Order: sequence, then structure tokens, then C-alpha cells
Amino acid sequence: MRDFVKQEDAVEQLTGFDAIIHLAGLSNDPLGDYQPGLTQEINAAASVDLARLAKAAGVPRFVFASSCSNYGASGDGFVTEQGDLNPVTPYGVSKMESEVAISALADDAFSPTFLRASTAFGVSPRLRFDLVVNNLTAWACATGDVRLKSDGKPWRPLVHVEDIATAYIATIEAPLQDVHLGIFNVGQTSENYQIHEVAEIVRSVVTGSRITFSNEIGADIRNYRVDCNHISRTLHGFKPQWTVRRGVEQLYEAFRAYGLTVEDFEGPRFKRIDHIRHRIEKGEIDERLFPATQPAPKDGRDALATA
Repeated sequence: MRDFVKQEDAVEQLTGFDAIIHLAGLSNDPLGDYQPGLTQEINAAASVDLARLAKAAGVPRFVFASSCSNYGASGDGFVTEQGDLNPVTPYGVSKMESEVAISALADDAFSPTFLRASTAFGVSPRLRFDLVVNNLTAWACATGDVRLKSDGKPWRPLVHVEDIATAYIATIEAPLQDVHLGIFNVGQTSENYQIHEVAEIVRSVVTGSRITFSNEIGADIRNYRVDCNHISRTLHGFKPQWTVRRGVEQLYEAFRAYGLTVEDFEGPRFKRIDHIRHRIEKGEIDERLFPATQPAPKDGRDALATA
């Protein structure tokens, strides 16, 4: 994907598609913080380039994977899609900038939609352990400690990865007039929790576990509680099936069956930022996340890496 937006035949390759779901990018705050300028190039500039190509190719629908991280530090009240955006990380800023620039491309023939996903959780083929529900359940299963790295007070909206996938399907199947320039918080309003509440759910599910505090990062300034009523009213194909408690039960069962250890989820195999650093140290990729055997393009805005 990193080279695609600069290929001479990119428009030709996109011609004939009914929709593009754009998921590629650096996918969380720690990875976004690693090189903020690179995050902007990958998540924002290259995403807008792809949208322009899609419009030139006559692709009518463009669904962008945005994030509730756009809300950043929004306090304890519920925020809707019309609420103020206050991203506090390079990742959140990149998603906000993408929404603004891609929205400007919209017309009668090109219809962008923006899905602001809540924080994901749940078992998947490429499971991530840098997500709060997955991480707390992993610590509890492997060590008996539900290990909180902050004071546990911030709010987060949470949604299972399978429900996120359902939202994308519902978007591309919805009548165009329902999703044109639409912005949707993806999740359920009832599934907003303070982090310490998530820890309590994990403690109640994982037999014999206890809540502990590592105080690694102190207070977390990211704090947003999200209203998801708009998506439930508008996208009739979106019917979430998962709660956090059910997701923790699923994760716990999978971790026990696998025999999960701390080395599994705290090492470079599953933590994205550690995985990237590990590959750089091994010489497999360079600091700009290009394959080490492939020279980086001269134009730095091409740096589009898949997550």
C-alpha cells in the first residue's frame, strides 16, 4: 500500500470497485507516538491521497477507519459525533486531519463515510495485547494480577472486533443517502467504562485474580465517553452482539486453552510498537518502516505502512 498511491496506474487499478474500506495505517497511540511526523504521513497524507485516487477512478463509496481517539480529552460527559474534537496524541490528530481533508472531496459522485471506532477488544486471528480489555485479561490469566498501569479513572468506549466488522458491512450495504458524509461512533452507549470498572469485570471473571496498580504512566489524559445512538438509529444492519463481560469471558477461555504467558503478550510478537522496534533492530525494516532491502521513495509523503 505504501507505494500504491504513487503508482502511475493506481487510478486504473481502482476502477470498477463499488467501495473502498480504508483500514491501513499506524493503528494506536504508542505506535503513533513513535515518530509523530511519520504518523502524519502514513495515517493522514497517504489516506487523503488514496481518497483522491478513488474519486478519480469513479469509486462511489469510501469508508474511512477513523477513531474515537479524535475526542481525546473530552471529560466525563457523553460526546456525540457533533461534539468538539480534542485529540491529544499524534494518532488522534492524524485521524481528525484525514476526516477533514477527505470530507472536502465529497460530491454527488464520491461519498465518504467515517467510522469512529471505540477501543477494540476480543479474540481475533491477529490478536492485539496493547488494548485495555485484552491486556488486563492477559495479565490476570497469566499472573493472577489485573495490572492497571494508570489510576483507572479515564472513560473509554469499548467494542468487540466482530461488531466493528459488522459496522463496515452495514455501512456499505446501507442506502447511500443514509451514509453520505456520515460520521458514526461505533459501539454501544451502554459499553462505556472507566478503566477501573473494566479491571473489576476482569477480576470477577478470572478466578483468583486481584487488582494491582503498577503506576507506570500515572494519570491518563485521554478521557472520552461516547454516545453511540446515531449508528443504532441509522445503520439498521449494525446490531452489536458483544459486551465487555462476554468479551472477557471469551478472552479468558482462549488464553487458558493456549497457555498464555507474560512473555507471549509483553514481548515483540504481539505488542505493535515492540514488534516494529524488533524488526528494525533485526534489519528487516528501516526507521521509516520500509523494507530494508527497498530504497525509500524520495517523497516522504509516500510512507504508507500496513498495520
